[in-house]
Amino acid sequence: MNSDNLVWQVHRINKAARSRRNGQKPCVLWFTGLSGAGKSTLADALECRLHQMGFLCYLLDGDNVRHGLCRDLGFSATDRIENIRRIAEVARLFVDGGLIVLTAFISPFRSDRDAARALVEPGEFVEIFVETPLAECERRDPKGLYRRARAGEIRDFTGIDSPYEAPLQPEIRLDTATMDPNRCVEVIIGYLGAHGYLPRA
Repeated sequence: MNSDNLVWQVHRINKAARSRRNGQKPCVLWFTGLSGAGKSTLADALECRLHQMGFLCYLLDGDNVRHGLCRDLGFSATDRIENIRRIAEVARLFVDGGLIVLTAFISPFRSDRDAARALVEPGEFVEIFVETPLAECERRDPKGLYRRARAGEIRDFTGIDSPYEAPLQPEIRLDTATMDPNRCVEVIIGYLGAHGYLPRA
């Protein structure tokens, strides 16, 4: 709960100034999809491409964040919601810093993704739905999680015994079962360029 003694400190260097210095339009590129869909792979490839193009960006990845910022959280529905809330707040700070921030999280609930979108200004949130089918994700099973979930060793696993609420109107849809990573990156770069996020591209 916020204290009555807290006052928001206004700084002279703001998001607009940082964005001009960086030569880019800050935004959140929010990758969502089932485990094994290819979110982390695509986010990593995109970050490499943006870095090579001279843009300032940072990638927040689900497993990595749980080693630090969210290491106190489990995988209950309540903890998953708190995990995404924290990530959304961190992403908001990166956007305020004038950066392009990429997030790669299952983030299965629409309400959580909508809450993350609401933290930034209109046009600063790009939802990227990696809509790779469950059957393909389970076939890949890169971490063996689907096998363990089917065996009952993991409870509340998204796509098996916990729901995934697909985005209704994502800015970008990608299916890594039919598109290779390079093509997916080109689609995202094309979208960002066409919508003014990469003015120097």
